[in-house]
Parts: sequence; structure tokens; C-alpha cells
Amino acid sequence: MYVRYLCIAVFLCFSYTSKAQEISDTKFGKGLINFVAKDSSFSVKFAPRIQGRYNVNWDHNGDTYGTGESNFLIRRSRLKFSGFAYSTKLKYKIELGLSNRDLSGANQFNRNTPRYILDAVVMWNFYENFVLWAGQTKLPGNVERVVSSANMQLIDRSLLNSRFNIDRDVGIQLRHHANLGGDFMIREKLAISQGEGRNVTEGNEGGHQYTARLEFLPFGKFASKGDYSQGDLKREQNAKLMVGLTYDLNQDAVKTRSNLGSYMFLSDGSLYETDITTFFADAMFKYKGFAFMGEYALRDAADAVAVEVDGTPTGDIVLTGSALNTQASYLFKNNYEVTGRYTTTNFEDITGRAPEDQYTLGVSKYVVGHKLKIQADVSYSTADGNEDGIMLRTGFDLHF
Repeated sequence: MYVRYLCIAVFLCFSYTSKAQEISDTKFGKGLINFVAKDSSFSVKFAPRIQGRYNVNWDHNGDTYGTGESNFLIRRSRLKFSGFAYSTKLKYKIELGLSNRDLSGANQFNRNTPRYILDAVVMWNFYENFVLWAGQTKLPGNVERVVSSANMQLIDRSLLNSRFNIDRDVGIQLRHHANLGGDFMIREKLAISQGEGRNVTEGNEGGHQYTARLEFLPFGKFASKGDYSQGDLKREQNAKLMVGLTYDLNQDAVKTRSNLGSYMFLSDGSLYETDITTFFADAMFKYKGFAFMGEYALRDAADAVAVEVDGTPTGDIVLTGSALNTQASYLFKNNYEVTGRYTTTNFEDITGRAPEDQYTLGVSKYVVGHKLKIQADVSYSTADGNEDGIMLRTGFDLHF
């Protein structure tokens, strides 16, 4: 039923805009439909995207690797809308997810319904370089997470991101940028959000989440916002660098991974609450086809072990610890790219989880940048220093 209504809404959007708008850009990669009202009072850009994947995993079994387990999947299938309303200073973004991975996560806090909405945010440039965001979108966390999944140079994000990122939430953000002299820029991002992730509709369990991020760009802006797109597809002729620092406090958090993970229920049906802090330091560097991204994450909790009123452990434990991720690549003139990544995680003893190491080597062919590409990578993973598994992945991206 929900999909039917969604298809009807998209059809109406097509029908209406085709009559009331003027086509402003039909080039591939700039949106399937890109209209501006005749009186310039609003605009609508519609850009669907698909990511297809094929994965094979071999788990270590004694002295050999077992038979590989494989699967085909549509990792992401999304509809993206963006533009401005009333004034170019009032912009919006809507992104809907239709794949199983995007829709999963139904529970009593979102009325047990599919989670279609990824982004639904309004951005108001109300004064000079100040922009106020309101709605649901990504928090200003580690750079790898904020980079769109459409703009990655490997099949998917790292173990650091899957263990420690702070993802999307509902709330408000204040963003500002300034020039400190010459090309040196600084950007500040502040957010106050609900603290339980996207599409929560049943109240605010626990407290709120507070996020602050500072970004330093000593050599000026990247071409085409390349600081939030992996790989040096623009082949920066002058070295570009972004260094970012993020501090996040989720006050009275009720999930095992800040605003992600599972809810920490007590036997009486209430929720265990504890303060969870997450720190990120990251950097993005690009120069003449070479790109480097590095990240460090650190998570702590006031009381990581969830306990009942009488002090009995419930079995839920906040995933605390640290991780380091480094990623380097080179883009050849024929638009083939080779990428290497190393990720290591180290969890606190209380979690009972072994440290992880993962080595990944990937190859990408960019047909039309990130908008149309074919990729493949192979990863070797270890847990606690023991052989664990090999993973081979390949896939394509099509993004209008």
C-alpha cells in the first residue's frame, strides 16, 4: 500500500511539473527532471538512483576456507528530491529509500512501519554565512558517513563507520563558515536532535543528542564539494585538505550504539539510560588524482552495562571502544581507480568483542564520475589476530 501511494506521488510530480515548469538542465547526472517555476518561486530536482551488488563471503574453518556464501541484492534504491522554495535562500532535500536495508527497523517507536524517509530537511540561509537546518538528515559526524553512499570509491563504508557512526536523526542544525585569511576557511556545525535515529514517531525516550563539528580547510574549497566525495575525480591541480573534529553527546541514550543499535529494555518494559559520548577526528586530502581519507573514532559511556533497578545486568552493553580507518587511492587518466583501505577496531573489554582488522583493495571504473560506475573490491578480515574471512564484492551505481 505504501509503495502504491509513493508511486502515485511520483507520477503526480511528473505530471504537474511537466505542465508548470521549464526544463533547466537535462544532462545525465544532473537529475532526471530539473525544473524551475516560470516566476522563479520554486524549483524541483528529481534524481533516482540504484546500487546493485554481488557479494561472496568465505569464512575460515579450521585450516581452510569453507564454501563461499553468495548473494545478489539491490543495496540501495532511492528517490531524491531537492530544490528551493519561495527564495533561493530556502532550500530543501527529500530522500526516500525503497530497498529492504533502507526500510528495515520497524518497532513500537515508529509504529511498526517501514522507514521510507531518509532525509526530509529544510535549509534556511537566514543571515550572511549562517544556515539553519530543520528536519531529518545526517548529523555532522565522521566524514565517511556524511559522504553520500553514491559517492564512495569502495563498495561500502568501513568497519569504523558501521561500529561507531552517529548517522541520521531528527532535530535542528546551525551551520556557518568563515574565511580566516587567504584561502584558509573554517566551518562550524552544531546540532540538537532527538537522539534515537531516523523515523522515530513515538515520543523522545531518554534525553537529547548534542553534536558539534569544526572543519578546517587551509588551502581553500575543494572542487565540486570534493571534501565530501571520495576519490579525486576532479584531479585537483592544487593540494586540498580538510581536517575535521566532532564531539557528540547523547544524553540519557537508550540504544547500544548511541542513536543506533538496539533499545536497552528493562524487565518492566522501561528503558535503560546512560550518557554516551563519541569523538571523531578525520581528514580528506586530494591532489592530481591522489586522494587520502583518514578517520579516528572513540566512544565511551557513563555506565556501559545496562542493569535492572536491583543491579542485575540485562545483557545489553553499549558498544564502547575506538577505531582507525585509512584509505588511499589514485585515479588514472582513463578513469580507472585503485583504492586501498585498512581499518582496525578495538573494543573495551566489557563489551566482550574481539578487536578487528580489515584490509581492502578495490578497483573502480568511472563512466560518468560517481553517477555511473562499476566497482569491485576484496577484503581480508581478522578478529583477535586469527584468520576470519575473505569477502569479494562487485556492483554498479546508476544515479541520474
